Amino acid sequence: MKVAILAPIAWRTPPRHYGPWEQMASNVAEGLVQAGVEVTLFATADAVTQAKLDAVVEQGYEEDRTQDAKVVECLHISNLMEKAARFDIIHNHFDFLPLTYSRLISTPMLTTIHGFSSPRIIPVYQKYNANTHYVSISDADRSPQLEYLATVYNGIRAEYFAFSEQPEDYLLFFGRIHPDKGTAEAIEIARQSKRKLLIAGIIQDQAYFDEKIQPFLDDQIIFVGAAGPEKRNELLGNAYALLHPISFDEPFGLSVAEAMLCGTPVIAFCRGSMPELIRHEQTGFLVSDIPEAVQAVANVDSIRRMECRKRALSEFSQKKMVDDYLSLYHNILM
Repeated sequence: MKVAILAPIAWRTPPRHYGPWEQMASNVAEGLVQAGVEVTLFATADAVTQAKLDAVVEQGYEEDRTQDAKVVECLHISNLMEKAARFDIIHNHFDFLPLTYSRLISTPMLTTIHGFSSPRIIPVYQKYNANTHYVSISDADRSPQLEYLATVYNGIRAEYFAFSEQPEDYLLFFGRIHPDKGTAEAIEIARQSKRKLLIAGIIQDQAYFDEKIQPFLDDQIIFVGAAGPEKRNELLGNAYALLHPISFDEPFGLSVAEAMLCGTPVIAFCRGSMPELIRHEQTGFLVSDIPEAVQAVANVDSIRRMECRKRALSEFSQKKMVDDYLSLYHNILM
């Protein structure tokens, strides 16, 4: 079987710090290679992969802002589509734009929908629903207007995340600094819990950071900036708990699964996919507001960290994800 993986090109594949869609494209590609599949990864030229790399864009447009995003996206997508006949299946991680080629090629296309940036993009998915195949990354993130082949949870490379039985005493916020992610709420939870909070992530909303985050930074609330792979493992593994007080219906939440893989319990607002990722009072706590989150912090010692690890390995590992996708590829090609 010859598989083409189409990655986004906002960031490198895999990303240096932020880039969840690029990370998943990488995890799928590398996992398929380990499974003996012939894989070509279509990504930026600086991508790191064991697959064959095909690239026409040197660097991600978020890392080289001199580029026009739409121009390089068109060059990138068309590069694969003009070679589509060389592959048995195309696995699209690039959202809806590649779908517009799907009736012009004979190679079947499977699209992992990593979330909807807006309801306005759904008509494109609807138009190509009959001749392509869609996978959701959680049951919570399904549109009732679309038909799906399956739900496949994001899979993490377990070897990159070490289990930690004895954590330190800090709480951790790990994610984009943006109102959706609840950075300000995490600060309030930490302050009321009288615990240190480390904040790690890229600043996606500078005004929000300047108004809601910066004024509260001190010896207790510490911003450590963006965290690459090694720092991510250290921060997640040594945390007493991960705070995830989101204010939107999150499609998945990679940091939640990564934290559990390290053995770290997660305290999350019960929205979106959180009930699918977290087993309440077994691998963390699903709460509705700040007072409930503060109470959950007080109860973290009731969570067995090995249970968090086992849960993540069984449901959110790279191997399980790859096995699930291979099964879908075979079904499509039958």
